[in-house]
Amino acid sequence: MKRLFSILIVLSTLSCSKDGVVRNPYLQEVGFRFDMNLNLPKYSQLTNIGSIVFVDNAGVGIRGVYVIQSGIDQYRAFEATCPNHVPNDCSTMTQNGLEVTCSCDDLVYNLFTGQLINPPEEGKRYYDMLEYRATRSGRIILVTN
Repeated sequence: MKRLFSILIVLSTLSCSKDGVVRNPYLQEVGFRFDMNLNLPKYSQLTNIGSIVFVDNAGVGIRGVYVIQSGIDQYRAFEATCPNHVPNDCSTMTQNGLEVTCSCDDLVYNLFTGQLINPPEEGKRYYDMLEYRATRSGRIILVTN
């Protein structure tokens, strides 16, 4: 019985994939941690659902991070660099309401979901926005990668 159990454990371990995530080849992994105090005027608007703050501090993301309150006590944070280009002069996205646009090719992304809204019909692989972790503890939103 022990032998059968050991075989089952080995087989189940071998049959599991790592995580099924396809890494974006255009954007490098950057490690960072950034606290946003909701008591500060710069971040206080994040107490309203649908509110967005752009954080362009050095060392936060590649080219900055968009943070949105997506629901009651739910936050999402997305990289400000277009996920379909190597970072360059035109790849930092600009916000227009609840969307951001890449000026390199006018690709538009939704800030609630990070999804590409207007994919070209070329058959090429396009990536959604790179998402970072955003968690709230009291009056602090912690954004990390």
